[in-house]
Amino acid sequence: MPNKTTPNFNSVFEQEVYRGLTDFPKHLSSKYFYDAVGDKLFQEIMKLPEYYLTNSELEILQDHKEAIAGHFSRGKATFNLIELGAGDGSKTRILLNYLQQKNTSFQYVPIDISTHILNELTNSLNSEFPGLAVKPVQGTYFESLEAICQMDKNRKVILFLGSNIGNLLHPQAVDFLVQVQKLMSSDDLFLVGFDQKKDPQKILDAYNDPGGVTEAFNKNILTRINRELGGDFNGNNFRHWEVYDPESGTAKSYLVSLKAHDVYIRSLDLKVTFKAWETIHTEISQKYDDDVVSWLARKAGLEIVEAFSDRRKLFKNYLFRKF
Repeated sequence: MPNKTTPNFNSVFEQEVYRGLTDFPKHLSSKYFYDAVGDKLFQEIMKLPEYYLTNSELEILQDHKEAIAGHFSRGKATFNLIELGAGDGSKTRILLNYLQQKNTSFQYVPIDISTHILNELTNSLNSEFPGLAVKPVQGTYFESLEAICQMDKNRKVILFLGSNIGNLLHPQAVDFLVQVQKLMSSDDLFLVGFDQKKDPQKILDAYNDPGGVTEAFNKNILTRINRELGGDFNGNNFRHWEVYDPESGTAKSYLVSLKAHDVYIRSLDLKVTFKAWETIHTEISQKYDDDVVSWLARKAGLEIVEAFSDRRKLFKNYLFRKF
């Protein structure tokens, strides 16, 4: 059994690891997949033939950039193109290039929690798109959005790409959409990527590649605990496992303990006992259809302006406005 004395936490990471591994059933947040190693692994995942999501959304933005940009640039007033979790901006560059070619009046406002990522992105964009107005904002999504609203009164076009909303169950997704909606004006727009329901096997394959890259990505959270918190996890004691429920559209990732064993985490002074076949739930990847997205939008006070799909109907980007 885990220790009963709650330690003093030095970081949110410590606190969430402690709570997740002393809870039943055990769980860890997928946001902790991402460090220098995890970022590289995810870049590899995006290149895998099984992982259709990235190329599908790139195809949408390439095929529909004129229609999407037409919605963005309605009227002549300058607008802020705000991206939540901008990362390397690989997909957004398609839109930036098109908007700049059309001499559209806008400034790009990437939001990310990582100053390092924002600096790299800004330098890259300044080199690739001379004259592009880039105003990076470091921080969390909603605090940054609120600050932007107070900063100027320009119309807002908000991007949330990559099916990141799929990491939230429906009640959490509604809460997220509501928070964005409250910071929108009536003429603002919100473009969100939603992975679609499809052949269950295709979804399972996307999160369980034969080369084991996704498995290494899932297990990277254990490596992070070892490195940053003094844990002694052995990744070989766990199996990466993916399940998908086609009724609810919920894909879940787990680490399954292959044998009974204990793990000690030094910074938490915590011994965690695992039974054989016990799980750590690490990620949710929600899938959608038009009815579900319409329901989420209504619950959040949004309406769909238009939806854009790739040619194989695997992924969609929905454009929302406030009621």
